[in-house]
Amino acid sequence: MKLQDKLLDLKHKDTALLATNFYNFETLSGSLQAAAALNTPLILQVTRSSIEYMGLDVTVGLARSALKQYGVEGWLHLDHADSYDLIKQCLEAGFDSVMIDASEKPFDKNVEITSKVVELAAKFDANVEAELGYVAKLGQSKEKTGFTEPSEAKEFVDKTGVNALAVAIGTAHGFYTKEPKLDLERLEKINEATGAALVLHGGSGVPSKSLQESVQRGICKINLATEIKNIFMSTLKDTLNETNEIDLRKVFPYATSSITELVREKLEIVTLMKELT
Repeated sequence: MKLQDKLLDLKHKDTALLATNFYNFETLSGSLQAAAALNTPLILQVTRSSIEYMGLDVTVGLARSALKQYGVEGWLHLDHADSYDLIKQCLEAGFDSVMIDASEKPFDKNVEITSKVVELAAKFDANVEAELGYVAKLGQSKEKTGFTEPSEAKEFVDKTGVNALAVAIGTAHGFYTKEPKLDLERLEKINEATGAALVLHGGSGVPSKSLQESVQRGICKINLATEIKNIFMSTLKDTLNETNEIDLRKVFPYATSSITELVREKLEIVTLMKELT
């Protein structure tokens, strides 16, 4: 099933897809082992910096072969692209989905840029995600606000034809200094105003109850990146401090397993909607 069809199917089913970023084989494997154990689908995401690190062909090859190896239904998504050319390269390389992030541009410019990407992606029958509103990126102020307006969301989706829309309702990328408070009433109004699948960025560190409530109010895709990087590196550091082992094949599995445990927990929360106690 194409990702755009899968997301729309989930829109009114009180469940969502988890989208996990990967940076190498270990982070990829860790997420897929969790999805395989729970028999749940998964979106695999990479950013420009990850593609530049691994190489485009290696990135696609890793994702496709790993999905096959672990027997997981999944899709490859380009996260936070800022370039039409990069999007074109990824679509030609076989990506299932792309995100164009022109959210820091004026509304009309965001519409213009996103519309061009939607037109391009249609040739590949690929899913397109965009962003509307202010979701703080790494290094940006988390105190600034710029929540998505329901009326603007409707206008944006109507004008661009975008499949999925990342909305600003109180989350941010990176670590939180205090517990985020999501504007769930706003989310519900956005969901009622537009037929697009809604996406929650900055899923790392959001309380489990808030994640589930966001899904119940219309979120179909939840992004997870910061917690993956953090738990991998913290586990790896702890392991290296306790051993003189130089064989990375014996050291890395500990960090990979920590990702599996993390992603399994998140999948139970947002995809299987496990009852919380």
